[in-house]
Amino acid sequence: MVHNPFHTNFHHLDELADYVSKLLHCPITIEDANHNLLSYSSHDLQTDRVRISTIIQRRVPEKIINQLWKEGTIPALLSSSEPIRVKAMDDMGFSERVAVSIWKKDEVLGFIWALEGEKPFEDKDLVILKQAAAATKNILLKVQAPKNMREERYQEFFWQLLTSHYHSNNEIKDKFHTLQMVPPAQFAVVIFQFSSTVISGEEEKKIIYLLKTRQDPKITLYTFDHSQLILLISLSESGELQHILKFCDWFVEKMKERYHVESIVQSIGGLFNNYIKVEKSYQQALSLLDLKGKFPSEVSHIHSYQELGIFRYLDILRDKALTEDYENYSLKKLHEYDQKYHTDLVQTLDVYLNNDSNVNEASKTLNIHTNTLNYRLKRIVEIGNLNLKDANQKMTIFLDLKLEKLVKKAEAKVVE
Repeated sequence: MVHNPFHTNFHHLDELADYVSKLLHCPITIEDANHNLLSYSSHDLQTDRVRISTIIQRRVPEKIINQLWKEGTIPALLSSSEPIRVKAMDDMGFSERVAVSIWKKDEVLGFIWALEGEKPFEDKDLVILKQAAAATKNILLKVQAPKNMREERYQEFFWQLLTSHYHSNNEIKDKFHTLQMVPPAQFAVVIFQFSSTVISGEEEKKIIYLLKTRQDPKITLYTFDHSQLILLISLSESGELQHILKFCDWFVEKMKERYHVESIVQSIGGLFNNYIKVEKSYQQALSLLDLKGKFPSEVSHIHSYQELGIFRYLDILRDKALTEDYENYSLKKLHEYDQKYHTDLVQTLDVYLNNDSNVNEASKTLNIHTNTLNYRLKRIVEIGNLNLKDANQKMTIFLDLKLEKLVKKAEAKVVE
């Protein structure tokens, strides 16, 4: 029977970390599942830059986490309860280590890392590490209970912001402070729309892991709503939209690369510094998602409400057109011609205008020769009595094509 040196009660993680350190004669760190530092043993000269940085920042550096993913270390820790040897990364100040996961049934609660010294760990040392992980489980569960309650309070507060529960900026500031949170200098609401009807519990854990291990920009609040992940992202006063766009691209890429989750649609509401405007930023992000659904070819590449341009005003223009019983004469003639001769002049015009009147790009999109496109454009000008060199006429027909799509989408929804 294997001797277990952990048949004793540990009241704090620090006690356990120091005890494991004495048994193995090496520095020990204990992290939660998101690589936040929970406890660490004392150390002498036997340490490295990454351990020091982790202790100072209270979390593992993001570049180390990314490298451990690339080399397969973290995927291995998430699939095995056995200690895993991790090779040195000298250029990053990372010495050889052995890591073991702390499990509760089929869930990883955290990790123990042992910094290997000049003498490599023997099999008996690896057994001690595995026993230490089992002993750590109950302490971690106690640590997590109040943490989970805090997360619930944060999410409740976020929904109150998203639904205009508060009536003044100062009231919201006070609530931030009550929750021991620093109010953001500037913020935007970001929505990630997943293809599944509901984000599963397993997907939630993966998402939270990504959010917690990303150090910049700051994710102040987050919540889930069916198939949507909703974030409140903080920026400094000088922070720019580009910073959030870069994060969104990173998130979509990592969900695909690490977890094989694809088809995530991103949407960013407006940037504000007045906390009452959280609801407005949220509604703008929802509006952009709606437009992406209605105009996939035109809006799919736009990820921020601020970049929508004329698409922001389509609902207003549609209502005015319906009130005036307006119909574009040129568009009507082109539709009649298409119907009579089974041509695609309206679609051709739409693609041509979407490509900023670039014949080469429009030809590629339509998969036709440039000569064919030029011929079609000539017919469009003749039949629709259009002057495509007149900016006013071009903008008018462009908008009316979009409004026509909007009306058809609305009518199709009514039929459903």
